[in-house]
Amino acid sequence: MRGERQRERLKVVRQRLKKEKISCLVVTKPANVTYTTGFSGGDSWAVITGRAAYLLTDSRYIEQARGQCRLCRIIERRGPMAEAAAKLIGKLKSVQTAAMEKSASLDTFEALKKNVKCRLKSAAGVVESCRRIKDSDEISAIGTAGRIAAEGLKRMRRRLKPGVSENELAGVLDFEIRKLGGRNCFETIVAFGSNASRPHHEPAARRLKKNDCILIDFGVRYKSYCCDLTRCFCLGRPNALYKKAYEAVVKAQAAAIKMVKAGVEIDKVDAAAREVIAGYGLPVYGHGTGHGLGLEVHELPVVSKNIDGALAAGEVITIEPGVYIPGKLGVRIEDDFLVTKSGCRVLSGIAK
Repeated sequence: MRGERQRERLKVVRQRLKKEKISCLVVTKPANVTYTTGFSGGDSWAVITGRAAYLLTDSRYIEQARGQCRLCRIIERRGPMAEAAAKLIGKLKSVQTAAMEKSASLDTFEALKKNVKCRLKSAAGVVESCRRIKDSDEISAIGTAGRIAAEGLKRMRRRLKPGVSENELAGVLDFEIRKLGGRNCFETIVAFGSNASRPHHEPAARRLKKNDCILIDFGVRYKSYCCDLTRCFCLGRPNALYKKAYEAVVKAQAAAIKMVKAGVEIDKVDAAAREVIAGYGLPVYGHGTGHGLGLEVHELPVVSKNIDGALAAGEVITIEPGVYIPGKLGVRIEDDFLVTKSGCRVLSGIAK
């Protein structure tokens, strides 16, 4: 990561720490460690103060950390993480109260509390709130992930033929993504026929038949950032019910997209999609209409009903309405969008 970009992110995080009256934050969530330090490895913590940033890691990641974390002081730990963090905090004389991310387990919190001499409290959503607004590098990485996903899907579709299994097709798509320079950011979902009525179906031995309909939900990670897409199509001729469901989902997504822009209440975006599907007399989906996207597949903001707040320029969200009829079909279309002041910009390519 470029040094100036990392400085900007640390500046935003420190402004939030000052607002929350936190002089030292212990960062344990992997995505937050990446955001604050630039480090993409595992099993590491960050400690952020008003003047310095530290990465605590072990011998497996030292070389990687030195290449990625230009603005951090890298500390190689040889014992438990909590002990290493406590030792570091003990040397920071200006720290009277430290905060640990609330996402850490109770056991982790208690282990650190046992070893530090200063007061320790938990803090929720400090780094996550900063991550909501994406900078140009983040937007570029998500867009590249989307392009890799589109090309991977295009290549996979050449392998569509009766007899191929859900498992096999998922493996082909994953392999194509790897060849294109990406990685999966979650387990690829491939569902044939009525299996698609389960939103999180696990691919199995079910084999593709003529006139089967297919749902594929997959994500690509590129330079630590994720895209998230769902596509549906048929091998042959879809029946009338499927055509109706697909048309409803396409129009529901379009209605939600039309609502997206900075300042719009989130629940109104959600309602726009649900109203279209209800108007077709089809069952309205139970999951949210979308979610934030970035270092994690699911992050803030949540796009759903009963969610307070408005969209902001610079957020990246998914829009993914669906129709599910148990024993018959499932249709979901999902794309990724950058929220702007006047509307939104698609980062993944609209389904055809």
